[in-house]
Amino acid sequence: MKVIICIGRSCHLKGSRPVVEKLQALVKENHLEDKVELGGTFCMGDCVNGVNVTVDGEKHSVSPDTTEEFFQKEILAKVQ
Repeated sequence: MKVIICIGRSCHLKGSRPVVEKLQALVKENHLEDKVELGGTFCMGDCVNGVNVTVDGEKHSVSPDTTEEFFQKEILAKVQ
């Protein structure tokens, strides 16, 4: 599974760094290092919403507060 987080200016201001850090920690805690690849990119062109994150090409809007819920629903549930 490939998870790409936007680290462009707008998403950075909306909390991309804490989102990245939380996703890294959750992947490690759940021992998914071999199944989930985290990456970053600059602007995904949807700057109106929260931090843009794609999971295998499917776009999502995440905030630092919703990262854990997003992980459970969109990553953990689909990778197991």
